[in-house]
Amino acid sequence: MHIIIDNEQFVRVLKRMTHQIIEYNMQLDQIVLIGIEKKGTPLAKAIQSYIKEFEGVEVPLETIDISAHRDDDKKKDDSNIKFVTNINNKIVILVDDVLYTGRSVRAAMDAIMDMGRPSKIELAIFVDRGHRELPIRADFVGKNIPTSRNERVVCDFESKIVSLI
Repeated sequence: MHIIIDNEQFVRVLKRMTHQIIEYNMQLDQIVLIGIEKKGTPLAKAIQSYIKEFEGVEVPLETIDISAHRDDDKKKDDSNIKFVTNINNKIVILVDDVLYTGRSVRAAMDAIMDMGRPSKIELAIFVDRGHRELPIRADFVGKNIPTSRNERVVCDFESKIVSLI
């Protein structure tokens, strides 16, 4: 295991991503953060907290379980997906830890579109490791880490480190 991002860098990267989101989206009252379960949710909560700290605005936060929208054999019932926040005509910022093939993001977008019609969907990714299988790109990237297909990137939010295995 090789640590790529230590805990000091981890916090700095999250704060930088938050500043980029704020600069790009001047109307913070139009934003809804959506964390992809499990790893994207703590990152989305941290971004929500930093937006509150930096701008004094509490943006809504939702979480989404994409398992029912996956294109592999991990499908399950999606009847439990419900948002408290109305996402129609809002700017949805989808948050996840690692962008790899793009299939999880595609599943998340499918799930979001089942819940409403946002004016725009943006993607915030902590680590982009390459190897896309779908034409998906992040709007906000914490760190680009080129990898081989047999390596794994592990984002540990509790320890605030990112490792390459």
